Amino acid sequence: MASTSRRKRPPNADLDRLIETSGASHKSLALRVNQLAQQAGVETDYSHTSIVNWCKRGMIPKWPVPTFLAQAIGERLGRPVALGEIGMGDAETPDADVGLDFPRDRADAVRVATSFWSFVNRRDFLTGSGFAVSAFTTPVTRWLVTPADEAADLAGGKQVGRADLEELRDAADEARRWDSKYGGGNWKANSVTVCLQERAAPLLRGSFADDVGRDLFSVTSELSRLAGWTAFDVGQHDVAQRHFIQALRLARAGGDVQLGCYVLTTMAMQSLLRGFPSEAVDMAQGAFERAKGQAAPRVLAFTKLIEARAHARENNARAASRALAASEDLLVQADATSGSEPAWIDFYHHARLSADAAEVFRDLKNPKAALAWNQRAAAMPSGVFTRSVGMRLAIVGTAHLQARDLDHGLELGHRSVDILARVQSSRAKDYVREFNTALGPWRREPAVREFIHRTRTELSIAA
Repeated sequence: MASTSRRKRPPNADLDRLIETSGASHKSLALRVNQLAQQAGVETDYSHTSIVNWCKRGMIPKWPVPTFLAQAIGERLGRPVALGEIGMGDAETPDADVGLDFPRDRADAVRVATSFWSFVNRRDFLTGSGFAVSAFTTPVTRWLVTPADEAADLAGGKQVGRADLEELRDAADEARRWDSKYGGGNWKANSVTVCLQERAAPLLRGSFADDVGRDLFSVTSELSRLAGWTAFDVGQHDVAQRHFIQALRLARAGGDVQLGCYVLTTMAMQSLLRGFPSEAVDMAQGAFERAKGQAAPRVLAFTKLIEARAHARENNARAASRALAASEDLLVQADATSGSEPAWIDFYHHARLSADAAEVFRDLKNPKAALAWNQRAAAMPSGVFTRSVGMRLAIVGTAHLQARDLDHGLELGHRSVDILARVQSSRAKDYVREFNTALGPWRREPAVREFIHRTRTELSIAA
């Protein structure tokens, strides 16, 4: 039997009250907790006496049993129940490595992911470890070896239906729109992790046939990737890394190779932007080679784009140009193909390639090519792609500075600040910092000093 903490505590009135409201008997509740634990691979043997001890003596079962107790009560009430509602909000201190595991076994993978989601929104979830590119080694290796699990069915709790999946898809669609417009720091961003904890986690412990299970794991992977992206956008790099690892494992559980390819490419993008372009090249190339023949051309094209950006950070112009050309060829193929594509890749088209190519050649200190590619990039509405437009202005402005065109560069820099002042994105501010660095030769110019002051006051960018 799983042990229980025997620290002397006052009675847990919150738990007692909620159980009474739910109408569940102590015996039936203990039985359901044991069932949920068994489904998660945790051995327990609780009885009605255990429930009495938790209520009257304030005892707290070992982690992760409090999550099963909350779920069991929530099933009775017909709504999600947070750990704080049952007086167990501080039931466990997260392990420093929580969320970094990539288990081979699917049941273990669900347990790792749901445990991470239960911690990530807590105020004390501060790992302090930062981003470590080495933490990607095992997840990437295991995904490359086995990108898809064989089956995705489960005989567990509540039956999962198509309506449940649509709810998760709607949450993912809304999160993408808000992230693009307002950045990862918008007030909606937190709703993604809440959705993972309160909606997705119970469904992953439910009952579903193989086809429903595959879709469930895939849409949950997509949500986890979005949670990682929003965390990365606001500078929470260690949290983002953990979300990406769980997203990759869930994509494998769903047998969704092209989504796994996209997640791995996103991990490569995080790596290159955190200063590890060589590792990013390997990851992008691995994603492409493993998904080739299974992923849609547009998905594969995106892997080549990120590979090109990583090569540019390594100052390898020839390799960057080759990868860009491959990405462009795949986009042509995608446009000529009538096959269906996942909704999450619809952002990647020729205009996006051209905009990113401008960044590639900015990194290569080739302003002529950067500005030529920018001319090919179609205008994006700032009301929809607010962050992207602001970053693009900073990139093109930097290219003008590289071409010794201060006036045009400053004009674009000011327009970038106008837009990015409305966005909460550490990543977007990095582009303005790079622009400020390029202003170095003109630091004594009054117009430049005024611009630097503006970025300090409006974007909180240190001089």
